Amino acid sequence: MNSTDLYNWAPALRVMGMGLLLALGPLCWIALRHRQSHSAARLRALTVLTLFLTFDLILFGAFTRLTDSGLGCPDWPGCYGSVTPLGAQTAIEEAQTAMPNGPVTHAKAWIEMIHRYLATAVGVLILTLTAFSWSRSVTGARPWWITLALLWVCLQGAFGALTVTLKLLPAIVTMHLLGGLGLLCLLTVQAVQLSPVAPHIMPLRLRQAVWCVTALVWLQIALGAWVSTNYAVLACQGFPQCNGQWWPAWDGSGFEWWRELGHAANGEVLAFSALVSIHMVHRTLAMVVVMAVVALVWRLKAASVLPLQTRWLIGLIVLQVCTGLSNVILGWPLLAAVLHTGGAAGLVGVLAWSLTGSRALADNSVSLHAESQRADPRPFA
Repeated sequence: MNSTDLYNWAPALRVMGMGLLLALGPLCWIALRHRQSHSAARLRALTVLTLFLTFDLILFGAFTRLTDSGLGCPDWPGCYGSVTPLGAQTAIEEAQTAMPNGPVTHAKAWIEMIHRYLATAVGVLILTLTAFSWSRSVTGARPWWITLALLWVCLQGAFGALTVTLKLLPAIVTMHLLGGLGLLCLLTVQAVQLSPVAPHIMPLRLRQAVWCVTALVWLQIALGAWVSTNYAVLACQGFPQCNGQWWPAWDGSGFEWWRELGHAANGEVLAFSALVSIHMVHRTLAMVVVMAVVALVWRLKAASVLPLQTRWLIGLIVLQVCTGLSNVILGWPLLAAVLHTGGAAGLVGVLAWSLTGSRALADNSVSLHAESQRADPRPFA
């Protein structure tokens, strides 16, 4: 394909139609299950379902990236100008014959297109949420907030297109992943705001600690995305040492932001030492994040606040440690790699839930335990 074929809008409406068909299932399920409910319950249920499907989309996006299917269809929004790979079988066959292990195969084309259908379906659900929020007066609903999520998902679509047309440029792929997590946060906040559960009360300094851990987690996720998009996971063999060294020689060329995949900013092939440095920075900060989350969990338990979120944090940090070690020791198995992304998304969601579902109390003379007991720990009851 030449560069003029990167954007082929002929199948755009049909691709959107596929997303609409996928979204109709969840929409009909919500309509039937909550047909006797009031508007707030229906809006809350649809928000939680959209949040769940967004999490699934992030996992499938990781699966798409980790199976090297990001260029399974090298144009956008369709596949060689068709709405499905079925209409592009000849073109896919030619590409696969020319490069049997290349970016375009029948399996990779289907993975890439299913990801696009799912993303479109989530967009339809968020559009529905936006229309519902503006048309009904619902306690706790903030129409402008879900409108922000709608604008955000449109921006995500643009980054998805650039991921393909710029040939998996690491900066774009990293921002696309972070954007997906940002969308997850926006929907989490919306879901918690719609919940009738009273907010937990916590000391101001403890809430500030939650903010600090959230910032650390986001930084670590950005570094993890940079490791993944530069294929630097296997640059270090062994643990805790890396290739037999405690701290390999530093090469900062891997952290030059705007460059092609596998190349330095000057156009030269990226040195292996740069991949090692990328990996080591992520590995080092991981230890800091684990200690920070453990300390936060200890403080939350001591203050008897956010008990359910605390249990989630414990489970997710254990998952992240296990899957992170598995990626290095077992040679980056697909299941562990996908779960590692899922654990990161889970941490982001739980921390957003913790911040939205709590408020600070500067006067610690009030019994925090008594206040927290008035709040149902369930997230979206």
